[in-house]
Amino acid sequence: MREVYVIGIGITSFSRLEYPLSEIAAYPAMMAMRDCGIEKVDHLYVANMGASRVSGQTALASAVVDTLSLTPAGAEAIENGPASGASAIKQGFMAVASGLHDVVLVTGAERMREVNNLEATDFVATLTHPIAEYIYGTTLPSLAAMFTRLYMDKYGVTSRHLAMVAVKNHDNAMNNPFAHLHQPITLEGILDGPEALTNNPFVSDPLRFFDFCPVSDGAACVILASKEVADKVKRPRVRLAGVGQATDTHAVHEREEPTDLLAVRRAAEQAMKMAGIKPSDVDVAELHDAFTILEIVESEEVGFFKKGEGHLALEKGETRMGGKIPINPSGGLKAKGHPVGATGLGQAHEIVTQLRGEAKKRQVKDAKIGFTCNFGGFGNNVVCLTFMRED
Repeated sequence: MREVYVIGIGITSFSRLEYPLSEIAAYPAMMAMRDCGIEKVDHLYVANMGASRVSGQTALASAVVDTLSLTPAGAEAIENGPASGASAIKQGFMAVASGLHDVVLVTGAERMREVNNLEATDFVATLTHPIAEYIYGTTLPSLAAMFTRLYMDKYGVTSRHLAMVAVKNHDNAMNNPFAHLHQPITLEGILDGPEALTNNPFVSDPLRFFDFCPVSDGAACVILASKEVADKVKRPRVRLAGVGQATDTHAVHEREEPTDLLAVRRAAEQAMKMAGIKPSDVDVAELHDAFTILEIVESEEVGFFKKGEGHLALEKGETRMGGKIPINPSGGLKAKGHPVGATGLGQAHEIVTQLRGEAKKRQVKDAKIGFTCNFGGFGNNVVCLTFMRED
């Protein structure tokens, strides 16, 4: 198996973008090609979840390859719910590692804000089990709320811990020019003060408004290449050293222990084993915090902290910038934004930026090893990636 390197990256702002979806997907791809000086690629993988339903666009990969004038390169779309981005990176990794291709471009895009919030919620709810969950009105916020209540009862997590995740990630996003929310928040403003309930109303008890990520448009891209190609690119060398993917039952109620995210645990183990590292070796991580509870629980399941102790590490400041393991320096999904098909690529963009030492005010000092967790459905299809800087 050949080694695989990230030689180029690009990203749009995660916000509201008034362009056709194929152009949104193409923009960071052009940035990534300029970043590494590559003009042609062998193959494109385009990550997206809702083009046909939300944007009225099918054959998105064909539209993107033509928009970029990269024909006759092969192109195909990858859909794995909110984990589409990391799934597409995994496909690109396999293509290069196997020797099938030398250079592949992986871009992910979503345009979600052209529908209203109710339509967006229903669109994302199609991730749930169609017979056991969706037809009864189950949504991702409702699943997250039930999961949060169980976790609170079992491990002592409180609403204050959830608010601490939100405050931390909003602070981080203030230093990310691509983030959706440049809005600092405080515990008093969203939890303790006299206006807290007005500022931060309940959405799905016990989760409140600031426990959720925003609905975002956006796109991000990475270019993967063999060592022979990477040797010719004058950029800091970042290797995609490990990939892992695992699934769990589609219907959440069928899981033996509803407070375990087994797919996260197993995908992380695979990604770290392939890279030859352990959780304590990771310097910086991007975890899928579509809901604040997920950052806490994922930090345990990937092995950064013991089960049931992620909120205690949060209290100690271990996940903040300058802490033991900075989590979501980009602002995470919580504040950077969550254009579902692009999210995994946005996470990879942030980690590569960190490992290159190019993150400026949000730079994690001496970051050499980075990790991402891209969470599909409600933990029923998860992809994790490990990146390493090679000096």
